[in-house]
Amino acid sequence: MTNEELPPVVELSSEESWKFLEHTHHGRLAVSVANRPSIYPINYLAHDGVLLLRTAPGTKLAEMAVNTHVAFEADGIHSDQAWSVIVKGTTRFLETGAEIEAADSLPLQPWVRTEKYRYVEIVPETVTGRFFNLGPDPSRD
Repeated sequence: MTNEELPPVVELSSEESWKFLEHTHHGRLAVSVANRPSIYPINYLAHDGVLLLRTAPGTKLAEMAVNTHVAFEADGIHSDQAWSVIVKGTTRFLETGAEIEAADSLPLQPWVRTEKYRYVEIVPETVTGRFFNLGPDPSRD
């Protein structure tokens, strides 16, 4: 089957979407405080049904403390296919020594050479995704 014969957009199940998240480590975190949205590039780990990220004190951490409802998006593109996954959920700061020790044992390192000792989980409420078969506008053939 050629790419032109495939549907241009395929809705992914939550499980299919999660598989893409497990094999990707960079995305964007969207937060909103006082009706002012912000988007941050982050690296993350999809682990045990949550997304785990590391951060340092600052604007992003403060915004997640004020409003725990967030959105997260990761995507990927190849020569003729692409995908996008969106997670909507809530944040939870890891606080106990046992939680932090367990997180320290996971393969999640800061993306940038900075000290990031705060762990945050994104607990999904919804996970949606789409797979795209790329190609030209069919009306231009």
